[in-house]
Amino acid sequence: MAGYKETPRQKMIAMMYLVLTALLALNVSVEIIEAFVSVNNSIEKTNENLKSKIEETYARFEQQNMLNSAKVGPFWEKAVQARQLSNDLISYIENIKYEVISKSEGITMEEAKTTPLGKISTRDKYDVSTNYFFGGSQDGSRGKAGELRKEIEEFKTSILTLVDESKRETMGQGMSTEGPYFDASGKEQNWEQHNFYHVILAANVTFLNKLIADIRNIESDIVSSLYSSISADDYKFDQVAPKVIPSSRLVFQGDSYEAEIMVAALDSKQNPEVFIGGRQIPAAEGIAKYTATATTTGLQTYRGTIKVKGPDGEAKDYAFEESYFVMTPSLTVAPTKMNVFYANVDNPISISASGIPESQIQPTISTGSIRREGKGWVVKVPLGEKATISVVHNDGKTSRKMGSADFRIKRVPDPKAYIANTDGGPVQKSMLLAARAIIPRMPDDFDFDLSFQIVSYTFVGIRGGDIIQYPGNGNMLTQEMQSFISNAKRGERIWLENIMAKGPDGNRRLGTISIIVQ
Repeated sequence: MAGYKETPRQKMIAMMYLVLTALLALNVSVEIIEAFVSVNNSIEKTNENLKSKIEETYARFEQQNMLNSAKVGPFWEKAVQARQLSNDLISYIENIKYEVISKSEGITMEEAKTTPLGKISTRDKYDVSTNYFFGGSQDGSRGKAGELRKEIEEFKTSILTLVDESKRETMGQGMSTEGPYFDASGKEQNWEQHNFYHVILAANVTFLNKLIADIRNIESDIVSSLYSSISADDYKFDQVAPKVIPSSRLVFQGDSYEAEIMVAALDSKQNPEVFIGGRQIPAAEGIAKYTATATTTGLQTYRGTIKVKGPDGEAKDYAFEESYFVMTPSLTVAPTKMNVFYANVDNPISISASGIPESQIQPTISTGSIRREGKGWVVKVPLGEKATISVVHNDGKTSRKMGSADFRIKRVPDPKAYIANTDGGPVQKSMLLAARAIIPRMPDDFDFDLSFQIVSYTFVGIRGGDIIQYPGNGNMLTQEMQSFISNAKRGERIWLENIMAKGPDGNRRLGTISIIVQ
């Protein structure tokens, strides 16, 4: 693994901290002080992420130590020391952070641990925190600042000794305490004065959290360097076991069965001798591939032995047994609503082939189109006599035909015209006037979600011995038609003729509605 490198986010946080510290020295506004709260929150989140990533490295490190403690042990012991040194210093800094908050805010340590920086009323004050860090001294030597500096320098000295001297130069540069440092007027300062003298509490807390981030960075660099020193090629395993990995345990008749046979945890430079039924299977890079043609259906079992050299150089035999199932290819193509395809509409169907994942099924159709929709398929065909669906199994390596199925193509049935919820017969005058529209309906046994639209019709009535006709566009009754119905007497007849409806395959002429006014 490579050494730790700061992410753009971490670089941005560090730069913001420096800018905010400089602005603070110029007695800036409340908005700048509140910006410290935002930076501090970002640093705390970064510290949590750093800790999680380092713990992942420790987990991998410990696993390798369990596998081969003789080789990994010395490196693992140093990694444990690095973790202890880092945790100790972080615990010390955390205690300082909560103690200065407690003194500035006048609350207990437990309350300080649970109070966010944004809720601390004295975050813009520096008198209590300066006294805490300097202890009455001018240079901070008698306060917590001087004590913290010594702890940091001792930590760096101790943790850097865990890695080779050639790797130390690039580690821990973010925690330098040497300076030089200068105030706003150019006067030289030491590390304690620069970071804690007349610095508000919000900046103190943010700086302490930044120190924790720097500690995690050094810890990550040290542990990554130790982990990269482990050579996987030197591992020695005291247990071996045969391993058979078939490409599939389900094989179709006429196809081939293929499996990888190996001994787990062996050096790939050593090729095992694999025998199945007295026949030796060629091996390369520690793996033998066994291939058998599936000529008989049903469960097929084969047995063999693997001969490899043990740690002592002597050959050892390991027996194995494996099985697979051979079956005849089968295909199921079932319409989900009807046993035919209707022309010019979406026909949902399901396609499945036993033992084959849906993602490896590729259907085609002789006429029209077929497309994937959700967990099923949708077929759309033009008017004709027959459509054939053929299915191919494609596993990315080979392609084989699974079979086909034929479907008759039928024209979508005509809808029936209704007005006032009837297709003819006696109708109350008031119901006719209230309905005012012709509605097409599909037959009750037609399960598809399909609708037609009325485009034109002819209104026919008899008044004073004369035949009255009114043309209609769309499905609504015109004002003339409604007036005719209003003046109609009981028993008079009205006809709605030449009703044309528009569907997916064009216009259809629907039946006449014959009405007797009541």
